[in-house]
Amino acid sequence: MGLTNAARDAIATGIVTGTLGVTTYNNANSYISVGDSATAYANTQTELQAVTNRFRKAMDATYPQQATNVLTFRSTFAVADANFAWQEWGVFNASSSGTMLNRKVSSLGTKTSAQSWQLTVDVTIANGD
Repeated sequence: MGLTNAARDAIATGIVTGTLGVTTYNNANSYISVGDSATAYANTQTELQAVTNRFRKAMDATYPQQATNVLTFRSTFAVADANFAWQEWGVFNASSSGTMLNRKVSSLGTKTSAQSWQLTVDVTIANGD
């Protein structure tokens, strides 16, 4: 059984506004974290799997954004931030600990101190129909 569009949109709104009873994923609380672990995703994970090389970055101004059931998160990693191979990323609602909204294992390349990278994450709350 899939969600109705109204329920799907209400969940997306609740994530951003906090009406679901969790810490909001708003500009003050949202972070994108990157790490160097290629460990497969499991829905029981609560943190990125990298032990040493992981880094959380706050949202850029005006993010996250919501368009109906799509949430867009964006962080810019400066030259001194996260200089290692990016193998995984996730969105969190705190600068440490907090709740991991999602985690993706994907090789994005190796960031160096000569580069500033911007990571944009779109999360779609789908109704499964």
